[in-house]
Amino acid sequence: MTFNPNADISGGKTKRRGRTAGIAAGGVGLGAIAILLLSQLLGVDLTGFVDGGASQGQTQQIGTGEELTDCTTGADANARIDCRMKGAAASIEAFWTTEMPALGGSYTSPQFVLFTGQTGTGCGAASSATGPFYCPTDQTVYVDTAFYDELRTRFGSSGGPLAEMYVVAHEWGHHIQNIGGIMDVHPSRSSGAASDSVRLELQADCFAGAWVGAASTTKDENGVPFLQPITEAQIQDALSAASAVGDDRIQRASTGDIQPDTWTHGSSEQRQRWFSTGFQNGAASCDTFSVRAGSL
Repeated sequence: MTFNPNADISGGKTKRRGRTAGIAAGGVGLGAIAILLLSQLLGVDLTGFVDGGASQGQTQQIGTGEELTDCTTGADANARIDCRMKGAAASIEAFWTTEMPALGGSYTSPQFVLFTGQTGTGCGAASSATGPFYCPTDQTVYVDTAFYDELRTRFGSSGGPLAEMYVVAHEWGHHIQNIGGIMDVHPSRSSGAASDSVRLELQADCFAGAWVGAASTTKDENGVPFLQPITEAQIQDALSAASAVGDDRIQRASTGDIQPDTWTHGSSEQRQRWFSTGFQNGAASCDTFSVRAGSL
């Protein structure tokens, strides 16, 4: 999607954090690496469940990060990827500030951190290999924008600005699940085609689609829409990103075998379908937990 050049994105709460000093004493063990591999693609970060949580295996942070004060307009967002991330944050924030109360909840903002290489989080150590993720412990979305190159070159996504912002909106969806109590009601992190893990991911895809559906009418404080009307090509980019990280597609590419009982995020078809459900019908249509297994 293209930002309106005069849109005010200065309210997007986004920080840039420099490279950290390295993994703390004890490092990341093999068990943690396995968890990272399971949770790396657009998912809830699970590193906090390894070896007792964030107190072990963390990196040393270099400060809390700097605000992106040089990103203020939609023109900036169209020109630079870090500003585009801030613009996405401003738009998604404005959407959920209104949408969450309409769904009967109370909205509070997450933190949004762009990092390079590796960083410390409330859920433990994170690196570029972790991929974009949301940490419930510190209520923060973490993105290393180098992931977007991997999304295209390694996973075969068509790329594009909306595909990049879909990733942010998906992770923001996990924040909505966290503050809305959904993660508390469905705490299971088991795997399987109809598991709570898959349902959480598909719901986050649906929430992302709901934001996209409303994005061109979501306005800044001056009444200017953040984004111009979406095009069919841009929708296809977002769907391509959702498909690229489907469990079945990743398994087929890596092993040639599809094993639904090990899924944690859902199939390519499911991820596209639930994104489309949110896009067409809004966030109120995103109850993936009431759908029977065979229809998920």
